[in-house]
Amino acid sequence: MHSRALLHAVADHAADHLEGLADAPVRAETTDVRALRAALDRPLPDGPQDAAAVVEDLIRAAEPGVVRNQSPRYFGFVIGGALPAALAADWMASAWDQNAGGFAVAPSASVMSEVAGRWLLELLGLPASSSFALVTGSQMAHVTCLAAARHHVLAAEGWDVGEHGLAGAPPVRVIIGAGRHVTIDRAARLLGLGASAIEVVPGRGDGAMDAGELGPIVRGGDGPAIVCAQAGEVNTGACDDFAAVCDAAAEAGAWVHVDGAFGLWAAASPRRHALVAGVERADSWATDGHKWLNVPYDCGVAITAHPDSHRAAMSATATYLMHATGDERDDADWTPEFSRRARGTPLYAALRSLGRSGVEELVERCCQAAERFAERLSGLSGVEVLNDVVLNQVLVRFGDDDTVTDDVLAAVQAEGTCWMSGTTWQGRKAMRISVSNWATTPADVDRSVDAINGALRSVAAA
Repeated sequence: MHSRALLHAVADHAADHLEGLADAPVRAETTDVRALRAALDRPLPDGPQDAAAVVEDLIRAAEPGVVRNQSPRYFGFVIGGALPAALAADWMASAWDQNAGGFAVAPSASVMSEVAGRWLLELLGLPASSSFALVTGSQMAHVTCLAAARHHVLAAEGWDVGEHGLAGAPPVRVIIGAGRHVTIDRAARLLGLGASAIEVVPGRGDGAMDAGELGPIVRGGDGPAIVCAQAGEVNTGACDDFAAVCDAAAEAGAWVHVDGAFGLWAAASPRRHALVAGVERADSWATDGHKWLNVPYDCGVAITAHPDSHRAAMSATATYLMHATGDERDDADWTPEFSRRARGTPLYAALRSLGRSGVEELVERCCQAAERFAERLSGLSGVEVLNDVVLNQVLVRFGDDDTVTDDVLAAVQAEGTCWMSGTTWQGRKAMRISVSNWATTPADVDRSVDAINGALRSVAAA
């Protein structure tokens, strides 16, 4: 089979998968790892195999273990779907197969990345002079931003970390909220700052940082400091008070980094913008395209207000490389990667297909769906909504016993109409509903609520 016929065949499989999302169970058909290994784990062939046969067999063997997270009723782990334009552009990115590390090897990919980055700054209301990088996800966005922060705050102390490393450097304080995402801690560890450098600010009842407690902590220590704030607590969606955080950090000359993996997109909605008021005063921001913007995996974004520190922390050179001249952009100067996928291609397509009003509508529609979940579920007997729904996150508990919540969650996941994940909130088990998919409608919410209510009744009757 020639390449054209093979690609057409795969496109048909992909279209069948996507068209089946409306009615197919959201869960994977099987999560039995032994069954999946039996289907996929074969001896390495001694020689070449027919490409069409390999792909057909791969699809047939893998499909039972595929979770339909593109479904409009997938509400687990803040995972978006893939906008049609972004998905199609992602296919072209694979077909073009550009190494997007430098302008010389991928001119169009470089310019698409550049334009998409500028559009992001406009949409999120961040300083137009900011630098940006497209990386794998928020984990590497944090690493990139905090590397820039580390360089910046140590340079202010007269220490060149790129030249001398951390041995003998002034200790860097990392001040973070109790409700931060674990990727912040891991980024600090990867950058050699260590757990002992972390100072924790108590949280409010909604999980956001208690900004009133931040000032004394910042003032209570000496030396260079990085304060990590959050837009969108992972369970409740609550946002820190960025004006107060930035005020407190400014007193000590601390760098402010914002984990805005999904919550930073509130800035694109006039109705939600107040939740992130003052966020533009920070020094760096991390967010994801593959969450609320619904770009295919993977696409994280690192943004800094200090391009010189950003580039100093990331750039590298070698004699064999063809470096950009003039105002051309080499993405490798801003990211931890040399060889890299052209993530700017689907990002560009997503933003251009939606436009400013489309992004605003997408964010607002997901928030309204979350509010609909909370309203309908709170009206059911034996159901408690645990958070004020301010963005796209809903926490739900069933009965007074953790076992009931666990059983209802398991029943919902097994039944397949929708899929939610679980969490522990303030010491109690809860169902966590994250509405992030461009295709979710009020009818999907209602259908999911009915499935949850059916699961609750079945557990109560058992």
